[in-house]
Amino acid sequence: MSGTSEGPAPAKDLVDRAVTESHKGTASATPRPPSLPELPPIAPAAAPSPAMDRPPSLLGAAFTAAPLAMAVVGRDGLVLTANEALGTLLGTDAAGLAGRAAADLVGLSSEAPTRHAYLEVLGGHEDRLRCTRRLKHPDGRSLWIQVTVTALPEAAQAVLLSVCDISARRELQRRLRHLQMHDPVTRLPNRTLFFERLTAVLEAESCADGGTGRIGLCYLDLDGFKAVNDTLGHRVGDRLLAAVAERLTHCADEAGRARAAAPLVARLGGDEFAVLVEDSTGTDQLAELAESLLLALQTPFDLSGQRLSVSASIGVVERHAAGTTATGLMQAADTTLYWAKADGKSRWTLFDPERNAHRMTRQALSSGLRPAVERGEFALEYQPLVGMEDGRVHGVEALVRWHHPQFGRLTPNRFIGLAEEDGSIVQLGRWALRTACRQARRWQLERPAEPPLFVSVNVAVRQIWDSDLVADVAKVLAETGLAPHLLQLELTESAVMGSAGRPLQTLTALSDMGVRIAIDDFGTGYSNLAYLSRLPVSALKLDGSFVRGFQYEGSGTRPNPADEVIVEAMIQLAHRLGLTVTAECVETSAQASRLRRIGCDTGQGWLYSRPVPPDRIPALVEAEGCRRS
Repeated sequence: MSGTSEGPAPAKDLVDRAVTESHKGTASATPRPPSLPELPPIAPAAAPSPAMDRPPSLLGAAFTAAPLAMAVVGRDGLVLTANEALGTLLGTDAAGLAGRAAADLVGLSSEAPTRHAYLEVLGGHEDRLRCTRRLKHPDGRSLWIQVTVTALPEAAQAVLLSVCDISARRELQRRLRHLQMHDPVTRLPNRTLFFERLTAVLEAESCADGGTGRIGLCYLDLDGFKAVNDTLGHRVGDRLLAAVAERLTHCADEAGRARAAAPLVARLGGDEFAVLVEDSTGTDQLAELAESLLLALQTPFDLSGQRLSVSASIGVVERHAAGTTATGLMQAADTTLYWAKADGKSRWTLFDPERNAHRMTRQALSSGLRPAVERGEFALEYQPLVGMEDGRVHGVEALVRWHHPQFGRLTPNRFIGLAEEDGSIVQLGRWALRTACRQARRWQLERPAEPPLFVSVNVAVRQIWDSDLVADVAKVLAETGLAPHLLQLELTESAVMGSAGRPLQTLTALSDMGVRIAIDDFGTGYSNLAYLSRLPVSALKLDGSFVRGFQYEGSGTRPNPADEVIVEAMIQLAHRLGLTVTAECVETSAQASRLRRIGCDTGQGWLYSRPVPPDRIPALVEAEGCRRS
């Protein structure tokens, strides 16, 4: 071998170097050897090492017989020599590969980034390239290969190409992914694959110029599926789920028959399914699909002798894909599904932004109730309770207001129900009781010569169950110095009628303490008149609907005598039981006159005053407007 040769080394020498290089590990792991001229063979020294005494023919034989498919490729990209394993892999004779472009043989030129990286290795700028390619074998089957191109010493003017068949590994990965991404019971895509597809669709729809740029989703939940599992077992439940999945898939296929692709049906878990519509054309399309899904489930299922009927509730969302996230879409669908359940089940409901905004507001209020009490965002206003005979203010009802930093001034109907649901009504009720009693005592001290005003405070039934209301009232009266008879607690009719056990014991203890008990909104709830005599109640407050039923004088409308007869009968009954009666929502002097005529004791309403801050009550007590009209 000449040490001054400038052309490529003979193929046999290149094979020797290639095989030697293949045993060194990756080129990037060790520095590239410097470019040196080839030297003549050195005479064997005494006691040579086995590694140095390796004849070139042995290395060539190893290259040829190696199970790993390999080829030596010149810097011009042409195969100099290839072993039999590569020829077998590519379905051709190894000798026939010489002189052919290696990039074409293993697909390195099909994509620009891969082709560029390959040329960098051929040009000596990079040491190694590894990539995965898909080839078409001459027998027609697809072949997945892993290609590695490793630079040889610069003097060799060549690179080593090695190819590994990874088709079996890819197929195993594909099967494992399919198992991972599909539900084993229904064979449908599972939650993971659904969200993967949904995210991809949203990204594609948001960026695509063609198509509708819209997306639709039917979120479905079976009604009463838990009862099937509980009564017939999970095996029957699984069969039912598989049968439902089959019908949903059929509906999706029918819906996609005239379109480019059928909607995607997935099982998200339990008895929840989703049907995703790409490039939806509007709410009409989604409504039609939802109707077909419900109709498909109406026919009973025959499962191994079991005949089962099942219905479903569906939340339907249809919107522009731009600006929509997978999380946002699913939240809207979940909310709408809840509406469908709440509206009676076995139906579909379309997402309503206004209804959702109300729900979001409700959630925001609910989460801020407890901190609001601590931050002092609540205040009490007071509405006079005026005697029908003398026109004087005998007491006031305390009404809570929430000065919300975001939503402004809120009346009780906006938040009391939420407070009862989450239990914060106990904390809020204690604050209202203490504040009202303190204010009533302050008025009493400011006007010692006048008859003291009693204060009426609303109490929720949950305050009786979740707190020691008797102890709370006793503590507040002791702290404020207010006499027990100057405190009236109002409970709704539905809360006290039929009460037994702890509620009745609580009311009895409060009455024994001297506190007044009033039933609010009387006449709209149970109206159990027989039970009324057994309750420690001192007053009834007629619901405003009875007073509003009185015809206004001079309206030109003939009054309905039944309204007055009913109210008069309730007042007489209350008086026979030793109770006083307050009429709510008194707005006109005509209403007040008729109520006075039939014996009503006290009136409350805008005729006398709207709810006002505490500093305005003394003026109302002295004003002529609060006296008999």
